Amino acid sequence: MKDRKINTNKLRVNKFVYFFVFFLFVLFSITIGYRCLADYKVNNITFSEFIKNRNINEEIIMPDRGTIYDTKGNILAQDVSSYTLIAYLDESRSENSEELRHVKDVEGTALALSEHINTSYERILEILNKDAYQVEFGTGGKNLSQLEMEAIKELDLPGIDFIKSTKRYYPNGDFASYLLGYTKNKEDENGNMWITGELGIEGYYNEVLTGKSGYLTYEKDGRGNKIANSNEYKEDAVNGANINLTIDNSVQLFIENAVKDAQKKSEAEWIVIGVMDAKTGKILAYTSTPSFDPNIRNLTNYMDPLVSYAYEPGSTMKTFSYMCAIESGRYNGSDTFKSGSKTYVSELDENDTVTIKDWNNKGWGTITYDYGYAMSSNIGVATLMEEVITKKELSECYTKYGFGKKTGITLNRELSGDIKFTYDVEAATAAYGQGITITPIQMLQALTTVANDGVMLKPYIVSSVVSSSGEILEKYDREEIGRVASSTTIKKIKELMKSVIVKDSNMGTGAAYYMEGYDLIGKTGTASIYDYESGKYLTGNSDYIYSFSGLYPGKDPELIVYMAVKKPKDSRNYIAPAVKDIIVNLSKYYNIDSKNNLDSGYELDDYVNKSITTVKKVLEEKNIKVLILGNGNKIIGQYPSTNATLYKGDKVVLLTNNYKLDMIDFNEMSYKDADNILKLMGVEYKLEGYGYVYEQNIPIGNKIDKEVILKLKGKY
Repeated sequence: MKDRKINTNKLRVNKFVYFFVFFLFVLFSITIGYRCLADYKVNNITFSEFIKNRNINEEIIMPDRGTIYDTKGNILAQDVSSYTLIAYLDESRSENSEELRHVKDVEGTALALSEHINTSYERILEILNKDAYQVEFGTGGKNLSQLEMEAIKELDLPGIDFIKSTKRYYPNGDFASYLLGYTKNKEDENGNMWITGELGIEGYYNEVLTGKSGYLTYEKDGRGNKIANSNEYKEDAVNGANINLTIDNSVQLFIENAVKDAQKKSEAEWIVIGVMDAKTGKILAYTSTPSFDPNIRNLTNYMDPLVSYAYEPGSTMKTFSYMCAIESGRYNGSDTFKSGSKTYVSELDENDTVTIKDWNNKGWGTITYDYGYAMSSNIGVATLMEEVITKKELSECYTKYGFGKKTGITLNRELSGDIKFTYDVEAATAAYGQGITITPIQMLQALTTVANDGVMLKPYIVSSVVSSSGEILEKYDREEIGRVASSTTIKKIKELMKSVIVKDSNMGTGAAYYMEGYDLIGKTGTASIYDYESGKYLTGNSDYIYSFSGLYPGKDPELIVYMAVKKPKDSRNYIAPAVKDIIVNLSKYYNIDSKNNLDSGYELDDYVNKSITTVKKVLEEKNIKVLILGNGNKIIGQYPSTNATLYKGDKVVLLTNNYKLDMIDFNEMSYKDADNILKLMGVEYKLEGYGYVYEQNIPIGNKIDKEVILKLKGKY
């Protein structure tokens, strides 16, 4: 057997080839290294950007915008979410995942979804059979509510997801619209959509309402999907703070109804009205026409009437020119002057004269200053400027009363008005509210002086700003600006304002505001309108701004009301009916009519654990009505609570130790009373609307075996 020879010759490689390959390798390495180190661009993107985008994903977490509440905690503005239904169809989405992340069971998914969205099974099936990575379902799959979204989510359908969108919602529509303002969706430089406030509270507090965004970063694969068990970092968003207003929805409802009725009848260019708590400076309500619905932003005017309308106020300013005169110590209301007209010689040209007249063009002959106020005599205050106070004193008084400068209320675009005057005739016209401008909020602020014995209060409309975590960021309360008039002066001013609202129109200009049994005091005003284009005052029959400033009750004011109307048709008084309706509603709502017209009241004791028979007898002897819940012999709860003052005809609710949830009559009860009594009864309930109860879902005397629902509306 021959030995087999093994070929041990090796393959010989040409040295040139070897060096060529080595050269290419080195060149490739240098090129890659350079491009990485130099962040070289390929297809307009650098290596670092490519690596970052390929491996790390950052998602912005948007915060919820804060909610705006009224003084009772009712929502006036809030974020609401809507959802768009989507489906992932590409199988690649489920690769490297322990769970199914795309739609596999097309028929089953289509059948399940057809029962929850307004789209047929056949149409859904057609959509799910498309050759696409992701699909939507048209109109039927858009604008889904939170409940609709959650119902679909509970089906646990693989590949089904939602795109969330948020919008601002105002549940009451055209209600306190200029106060609340409105929002718009604005996109930032990173493509994130933000809800941004542009007027009212939404605009002034936009930053604190907005909150702060967060973010989530995580590693992703080449398809953009999150890599399981990879590192991630999350910083939560900080939701916007909530705003609690001083506005009372019931009071707002009263004035909204009254103003809309006045607008309809008067066809005025605009109407504005504000109601203030006289003892604190809280704005309880304000509205204006034309108004708008912030949900659809159908604005015709971007100026907030309460703070951004500056106009000549007319004779409502006589209250403050008289206040200035009385405060000087030189005023005597029994002194007389000749009414009718007064002529001034120009201080620049003695041949140039200006004549001013009383509103009726003829006056009332020789009358006292006190009567001149009641009849709103222009010549009365003009004469005061000659015989009692100086131009400088009037200017200083107006400034001291807050005119000519901003109040500082937390609303955007507040104007300061203009109270400057130089010549004698200008001082005379300024004393009756012509040739100067003020804002409604300044008038409300100045009237707090009358309500608080000469101390002026700062108006405010926000009671607190509370962070999403519950921390109080801002808190507002009664703030005294300072004493601007003496008690003696205020006492006299109240007498003068009372003399305006009398039965006989020959004794006071406010006869239309007189109501038997209601202690309303106030001052009327009529102002000519200056046309800046022509440089003259308008002369048409309706070319006036009519106004009324009032306090109620006059003896010890709790409420301040100011209303102005520009250019109503027929020059009729459309303010008086509105103001009277509002006063009637407010008097009943705050129980002022009883306090004002009857005795000094009865202060309630703590009746808990006392005999129902004994307490009932004591209260009925005081002519106080008693409503007893149950037939027990002991009292275990009461409304109103201890130390509340009641008057003849008022009602006390006593809860006994044997109450079996029998329904009572809530008809015509106010929101406040109904709310407190239902709490005392310990039942689940819902109050729909504001004002007074007109409907209840459980008949009187029936057992309460479900949620109590009371419907309310304005009484007048």
